[in-house]
Amino acid sequence: MAAIPVPVAPHRQHISTLPDAELVPLARQGDEPAIRAIVQRHNQRLFRTARAVIRSDWEAEDVVQAAYVKAFTNLATFRGEAELSTWLTRITLNEALGRVRARKNTTGLEEIDMQTTLRGGEILPFPSSLSATDPEIEVSRSQARHLLEQAVDDLPDEFRAIFVLREVEGMSTEEAASYLGIKPETAKTRLHRARKMMRQSIEKQLTGAFSALFPFDGARCAFMADRVTAALRQTS
Repeated sequence: MAAIPVPVAPHRQHISTLPDAELVPLARQGDEPAIRAIVQRHNQRLFRTARAVIRSDWEAEDVVQAAYVKAFTNLATFRGEAELSTWLTRITLNEALGRVRARKNTTGLEEIDMQTTLRGGEILPFPSSLSATDPEIEVSRSQARHLLEQAVDDLPDEFRAIFVLREVEGMSTEEAASYLGIKPETAKTRLHRARKMMRQSIEKQLTGAFSALFPFDGARCAFMADRVTAALRQTS
């Protein structure tokens, strides 16, 4: 008699494809694959959010880790009124802002209140979906990314978070405003000013760069002189 195969739990076969609503009950039971799936699904947004407040990659990672630990140890309190991503983002923002306040660097943070004060910060890596097989292309990408990151880093505190959530994370203005606990009209005003300051910052960083475009000097210049003089000799 052939052995009857033991069925594999359905969620084990496609755990990464399950919606958050199905992963949460599993995670509440301490299901490690479900916890891993949640973490991997929300890592990028939470890192970007933390990095928007904390001016350090390594500290942003620490913030995200702490936020996950806090979330999973309090998962019983998550009732599903909001999306899991919203809940996790709020925990991450509060964790990051708590560290900022602990450093007594709270200028401008008191304007926003999301259960505790919510405020925005700084920039995070701008990933590219394009392959980076060409070293020269990757260098160019890196330089462009650095330029953008520096421009966001230069934004005042009250404009960084809305810019990152709206432009980097791709949230709607209303969604970003709800994350930050501010009115959509306030978010729109801050976003408009942030974009304007970004343009000014990038233009400032590029000042003088246009004069270096399309260089035609060195050997190329000398070679052109050789060509001209040779052509003149032929016409004389």
